[in-house]
Amino acid sequence: MSETNAPNTNPIDDVAVRQALDGLRREIRLRFPSTPDVSPAPPERAVLPPASSERIDWMELFDTVRRRVSALGMSERSGEVDEFGMDEVVLRQARPLLDLLHDRYWRIELHDSGRVPSGASLLVANRSGLLPYDGLMLSHALARANRERDRPRFLVADWLNTLPFVQPYLARLGGVRACRENAERLLSSGRAVIAFPEGQKGAAKVFRERYRLQRFGRGGVVRVALESGVPLVPVGIVGPEEAHPILFKWRTPARMVGLPFLPVTPTFPLLGPLGSLPLPTKWVIRVGDPIDLEDLAPDAATDELLISRLTEELRARVQQLVDAALADRSSVWD
Repeated sequence: MSETNAPNTNPIDDVAVRQALDGLRREIRLRFPSTPDVSPAPPERAVLPPASSERIDWMELFDTVRRRVSALGMSERSGEVDEFGMDEVVLRQARPLLDLLHDRYWRIELHDSGRVPSGASLLVANRSGLLPYDGLMLSHALARANRERDRPRFLVADWLNTLPFVQPYLARLGGVRACRENAERLLSSGRAVIAFPEGQKGAAKVFRERYRLQRFGRGGVVRVALESGVPLVPVGIVGPEEAHPILFKWRTPARMVGLPFLPVTPTFPLLGPLGSLPLPTKWVIRVGDPIDLEDLAPDAATDELLISRLTEELRARVQQLVDAALADRSSVWD
C-alpha cells in the first residue's frame, strides 16, 4: 500500500491546532461576554427593541394582509378542482351550512327524486328569485337524495358572474356559467345539468306575478337535449320567490351603478345589508317524468316547429309541477 494516502498523525500539529482554537475561544469570550449587563438603566433611557431575530417583519405582514383582503379570506385552490371549478374541499366545508339551510331554515321537501335518470340529463326548472339559491339547493337536495351519483351542476346567469367574489365561490359549489357550450360539455361528460330557461325574465318577476312561468327563450334547452341525446326532466320549485319578494323595481338609481334595476323588497333597502338575507320560507320541490327524445329523427334539432312544440310542452309540465307544489304547502311558512 502506498504511504502517500496515509492520514497525517503528527502529534505536534494536533497540539498546535487545539491551542489555537482555545485561544480563539478565550478571545471571543472576552470581547462578547455571554452574561448581559443587568445594571439598572437610567430612567431617561428608552427600552431597547428586541433582538433582530425577534423583530416583526412588517413588510411580510403587510403583504400577507394585502393578499387576504384581496381574496376576501378565501382559501387557496385545492388539488381536487375539476375542469369547471367545482372544489370538493370547499363543498365539504360548506356542507354543514347547506344542510342547515335544507333541513332547518327552508325545510325543503323533495318529491320524486327517483325520476331523475342515472347519467346525463337536463333538468329544467322555474327560475325563483334574483340570487341562485334555487339552483344551489336543488343540486344539494338531489345530491343528498342519491349520494352515489355525481352532484348535478346548475347554470348561473351571466350578470351574476360580474359580481365580485360571487362567480369563484359559486363555481366551487358546482355553479357553471350559463351558455350552450358549457351545458354540452357537461352533458357529454355524463353529468346532470340544471337549467333555468326563463332567464332574467323569471328572476326579476314582481311578487304579484310569482310562480307564473315566463317564456322559455327560443327553445335552447330543447336543442341542447336533442343534440346531446339526453332526456329532459321538468322540475317545479316553490318557496324561493317568497324568500326575496320583489315589490317593485327601482330603475333610476340602478343605472348609475350599471345594473338593470334595484329590487325593492319588504326588507331591502329598509334594513340595509341585513335586507339582503332571504326569508325562511317553506320550500317544496317536485320532479316530473322525463321527456325522452331518443325516438326523434336525427335532424329534429333543425325542425323549428318541433322545437317550439316541445318547448311549450316542457313549459306546461313545469307549470303543472309548480301548481302541485303550491298545493302541497299549507302556507308560505309551513
